[in-house]
Amino acid sequence: MRNGIFTIMRKELSRFFGDKRLVVSILLPGILVYVMYSFMGSAMGSNFGVDEDYVPTVQAVDLPASMEALLPQTGFAVVVAADEAAAKELVTAQELDLLMVFPKDFDETVAAYQAASGSPAPNVELYYNSASTNSTFTYQTVVALLDTYEAGMVNKFDVNAGGEGYDLATDEDSMGSLFAMLMPMLLMTFLYSGCAAVAPESIAGEKERGTIATMLITPIRRGDIALGKILALGVISTISAASSTIGTVLAMPKLMGKAVEGMNASIYGVTDYLLLAAVIFSTVLVLVTLISILSAFAKTIKEAQTYAMPVMLLSMGLGLSGMFGGGASQELWAYCVPLYNSVQCMTGVFSFSVLPVGVAITVAANAAVTLLGVFVLAKMFNNEKIIFAR
Repeated sequence: MRNGIFTIMRKELSRFFGDKRLVVSILLPGILVYVMYSFMGSAMGSNFGVDEDYVPTVQAVDLPASMEALLPQTGFAVVVAADEAAAKELVTAQELDLLMVFPKDFDETVAAYQAASGSPAPNVELYYNSASTNSTFTYQTVVALLDTYEAGMVNKFDVNAGGEGYDLATDEDSMGSLFAMLMPMLLMTFLYSGCAAVAPESIAGEKERGTIATMLITPIRRGDIALGKILALGVISTISAASSTIGTVLAMPKLMGKAVEGMNASIYGVTDYLLLAAVIFSTVLVLVTLISILSAFAKTIKEAQTYAMPVMLLSMGLGLSGMFGGGASQELWAYCVPLYNSVQCMTGVFSFSVLPVGVAITVAANAAVTLLGVFVLAKMFNNEKIIFAR
């Protein structure tokens, strides 16, 4: 790293970390998030539908003739299961939406059953995976269909009479599904907040105070000044975002109540956190670069914050897209689009479906955008009409 870049980085970092008030402002959001979420305490859940053209996959054991005639009404693809244990493993792996297990001679048993006898009714077992939206939707649809069929037969059989043991989702699946739904949106919000808190002050603030002129007359190259500022601001913004993220993760069990009781972020390994850290830092650099360029047009910090509003809307909008996208994209082109690629990687990490090559493409694409932004910012530093505008 050239001395000019290091000098600018040291200046920016010293200015921020030498001011206790600025350090507190960086760490305070995480503390406030933790306190606020801890006191909210209400359970929160979301149900999302499946794609209109999605055809659920269902396997059945001992499928009776009556069900062969009834189930086609759902439009599901129902096949006879060759092996019950293997089918359960497919449900657990989210490769099969539903496994139906009927008692042998179901139709004859139902026809002969008398509710007044007091003996247990024939029981249909439905195995599904609540971590999968498609599986949950399929389960609910089949339960509704069987309930309607059963109601017309005066309680001739039961569905999942045992009550437990039919949801084959693991704790990791359930927690991963929850984190993948919430954390990309929260992270993008925190990353933007951290960048917006420091970037306008560093660029527009220097212009407003008149100190940027002193910096520009030094022998340091304009490109080094731009890169040094962006790298330093990236470090500070990452610390701010990390504070908020840690506060959120720690408060999640209290926020979600019994829905996540006994589960926490320890389900993720070191590799997951390293991949997430690489994505977060590259994302911060993109956001800092965009806000810095916009701030260079502004005359005051307040004006710079106004200019940065579109970046905020873009970040939050892309973060929300992770909640409705049905998981991380498997298409490599999605990892070439700055910021959108970050959301895809975050979703993949939290849902245990991350593509390492996708992370590599994301980091490379974000780095390329950052370098392009550094070039643009350096050109702006050379333009007196922009830098010394009053």
